[in-house]
Amino acid sequence: MADIAVGSVTHRRVLRIAVPIVLSNATVPILGAVDTGVVGQMGTPEPIGAVGIGAVIITGIYWIFGFLRMGTTGLTSQAQGARDGAEVDALLTRALIIGLVAGAVFILFQLPIFGAALALAPASAEVESMARDYMAIRIWSAPAMIAIFGLTGWLIALERTRAVLALQLWMNGLNVVLDLVFVLGLGWGVNGVAFATFLAEWSGLALGLWLCRDAFRGAAWRSWARVFDAARLRRMAKVNSDILLRSLMLQAMFISFLFLGADFGDVPLAANQILLQFLEITAYTLDGFAFAAEALVGQAMGARARPALRRGALLTSFWGLVCVIALALGFAIFGGALIDVMTTAPEVRETARVYLAYMVLVPLLALPAWMLDGIFIGATRTADMRNMAALSLAIYGLAVLLLVPAYGNHGLWIAFLISFVARGLTLALRYPALEAGAGA
Repeated sequence: MADIAVGSVTHRRVLRIAVPIVLSNATVPILGAVDTGVVGQMGTPEPIGAVGIGAVIITGIYWIFGFLRMGTTGLTSQAQGARDGAEVDALLTRALIIGLVAGAVFILFQLPIFGAALALAPASAEVESMARDYMAIRIWSAPAMIAIFGLTGWLIALERTRAVLALQLWMNGLNVVLDLVFVLGLGWGVNGVAFATFLAEWSGLALGLWLCRDAFRGAAWRSWARVFDAARLRRMAKVNSDILLRSLMLQAMFISFLFLGADFGDVPLAANQILLQFLEITAYTLDGFAFAAEALVGQAMGARARPALRRGALLTSFWGLVCVIALALGFAIFGGALIDVMTTAPEVRETARVYLAYMVLVPLLALPAWMLDGIFIGATRTADMRNMAALSLAIYGLAVLLLVPAYGNHGLWIAFLISFVARGLTLALRYPALEAGAGA
């Protein structure tokens, strides 16, 4: 069971949780590059576009269920802190059932989902046909992939992030090997990329279940009275629905940033897109420490140990601060070189450098929002997360209305930065209530 004494929350423990997550996240862009690279060898642009559109749509479907990862981490870490082993095991079963059922629903309604998605992202008839074939294969692994979200959240709650790293390395490694075999070796084209991912995701679920095998040795995981207990299901639904609404509002800010940037022309739009890759680097890095906060804060909340909660919040935030200072310095020194790697267009390179200063500021200004997200997820204070996201969205909208007409793309970037600051400040105002809820 979890050790929640103040002295047990150490720098070493934080790094032991966080570093495997950072390494795991580092493998994600590699897979995307290989997927694109293998179909790029086919010699025509249509397969690249088909895989790009199809992957975005499927990823968007999966993204909806990102709440399952976060909600499972918060609830499981609290059960672990409360030394309720039976509930820890039952939560794994609940998460897996939700993932499998949700995936089955997507398979059942795939045709209208694909039709609506392609209507929003029109392409040539050839690209759309290939994309449909790609998605028609990928959708059959939706139950596995969504279930993996819940399984991953469960492992993080128990601080078993090395298992998460092993799972990610296995899935992405197998996917890369099968990409090469199916596309370059057997000539299956776009369908080969889809089959590679399909097999990797189902094998990932099998490996994940094996990594969680200790939970299946007891009887609690199949105690159906506990698994389907109405009160526990209601709490899980409340936590997950709050996180979903919060995530949708954050996504609305992000999407509006992309759409509004398109109004300034192709060159600023391309520059904004390149600079957003810096934001992804920041997110992948900070995820490790935010996840550590989820586990440590959740366990302390479950144990009603306020000092341990505070120490977990402080130590994870300290390492987050170390990372964002390093990232900001790295972007300031090497940002121009990274821009040149990502584009050869001179006008895009020049424009991206004009706005690079904003991306130097993003890690520093966004740190409180990222870390407090992890802290609030661990404490399952999800109503606060939902409400503060709504307030931040309103502040961002007001900033856009005031700044974009006057300052153009600069105003849009300033409004984007303000959205991070607003989310961090509003959550910080709710932190004292969170800590008070942990008891003595």
